[in-house]
Amino acid sequence: MIQVLPPDEAGKIAAGEVVDRPAALVREFLDNAIDSGAAHIEVSLENGGAGICEVNDDGEGMSRDDLELCWQPHATSKIHSVEDLKTASTLGFRGEALAAAAAVSRLEITSCREDKAYKLTVGPGLSFPPRVENSVRTKGTTVRTLGLFDTIPARKRFLKSPGSEAALCRTVFNDKALSFPGIEFRFLSDGKLKNLLPPVSTYKERFAKLLLEDHEKLHLHEIAARGEGFNAVILIGDPELYRSDRRQQFVFANGRRIQDYALMQALEYGTRSWFPNGVHPVGALFLNIDPALADFNIHPAKREARFADPASIHHSISSSIENFFRDSAKIFINESKELAFNANLPEAYDLAEPEQRYSVVNDFVRVNSAENEIPAGADGIKYLGRAFDLFILVEKGDKLYAIDQHAAHERILYNSFLEKIPVQELLVALPIPTGSREDEKFLSESQTKLEKLGIIIKEENGSWFIEALPSGWNTGDQETITEILSLKNAGEGERWLATLSCRKAVKDGDYLDPRTALDLAGQALKLPICRCPHGRPVYFEITRTEMYKAVRRIQ
Repeated sequence: MIQVLPPDEAGKIAAGEVVDRPAALVREFLDNAIDSGAAHIEVSLENGGAGICEVNDDGEGMSRDDLELCWQPHATSKIHSVEDLKTASTLGFRGEALAAAAAVSRLEITSCREDKAYKLTVGPGLSFPPRVENSVRTKGTTVRTLGLFDTIPARKRFLKSPGSEAALCRTVFNDKALSFPGIEFRFLSDGKLKNLLPPVSTYKERFAKLLLEDHEKLHLHEIAARGEGFNAVILIGDPELYRSDRRQQFVFANGRRIQDYALMQALEYGTRSWFPNGVHPVGALFLNIDPALADFNIHPAKREARFADPASIHHSISSSIENFFRDSAKIFINESKELAFNANLPEAYDLAEPEQRYSVVNDFVRVNSAENEIPAGADGIKYLGRAFDLFILVEKGDKLYAIDQHAAHERILYNSFLEKIPVQELLVALPIPTGSREDEKFLSESQTKLEKLGIIIKEENGSWFIEALPSGWNTGDQETITEILSLKNAGEGERWLATLSCRKAVKDGDYLDPRTALDLAGQALKLPICRCPHGRPVYFEITRTEMYKAVRRIQ
């Protein structure tokens, strides 16, 4: 039988959509504090926020009339109609936070505006209507909840330990602090100051202070991006600053941290080829977009957003990062970015090793035994030999370079494959067993895309076959089929080219004659991006001065 729930019971249930744990209170109260124009904000917790959760600010404050209304559902000063959502620039706007808090805890609000302070107390089991009393405090507002979910045991038993809840609250605190660096933030737990963040002038300073070690700060860079109706500040770590997961990647839109896969992907997409496989760049995107071009009203906690033109934002972010890495290559590799690139390098080198022309020196460096057979290179490059059957040693100017022959050849091939991939027809077409309609749809819609990757496919009587693959690709195995079907995912085309380059490049231990090694070294030193497609450096260098200092010829 259908029945209408009593208002207080309905309010408690609805409040769970906004307040599910102490961290939600912190998020909502911080939003209100920031919207009030506060310059200093303090978060204080007891028992992980379930005992006491308090946010204190020095913002605009509220009048007595405001206090009498603020706790009621949908009471807000930020919008007046649904049309106002198109121009809303505040973090909160629906008027749900204080009403939700009052439904599941004892809520106390003390606020002062124009030297007049008042205190509101409201919550389950308290007198109704709630009392508003005279109080004393300086300008601003203190919002405090006590005994979260004390009247709803079914919810309270799902809270984590106080330490875990405090950690979740601190994550929310960090998110707000990152997106508003000009505000001072303080975080206290059980009376102990855990974090003090003075106001700073840039996102970069706040990010570095909050999340990085001192030695890591130099590797964080700030980039600007813009497009129609939006602009952005991008923080990105260079290849020396990375993590094994994505926990230090953030996306903010108009001050809110949001979960947006496409924009998170844009951060990584712009750094492709610069970071080794299995690691992720550190970074953050701070997007400022015209409210008319975004909808933040699609999630109760505003953790998601819908954009009118997400593709243009994605392109602007990824291309800005990509251009920064390309143009700033000398920051990472100490080599001039103006060096030209010439991809006319043979795909395969002569690997037959004429042992009689070489001798072993110092147990690891292989050098030409006849001085007059060491070739002279262009651009002042002098070939010295090879080390550990992997590194090509060359001298140029006052620098010594140790070049990873595999990584160098891999990057050179990768760059050439971006232009054209050599294709080899198969003697017998390889059938593609499609496991789902999604696979069949991908193949039918992606023939042109796959052809650019050197994969020629055709359909006959409802079945799909591979007619040609890149020259030298190992054919006939299930791994090849899996690789091709995985290309439906964004960015997998680059991974395919990286794998192709890796397979065709010279390997660790392969012999290169001096002239071929010098040719490869010359190409490597002209690469605009001196990282292999998987992100490893192609070479490292040491200057004459550094070597002299190493043996103490100079100080």
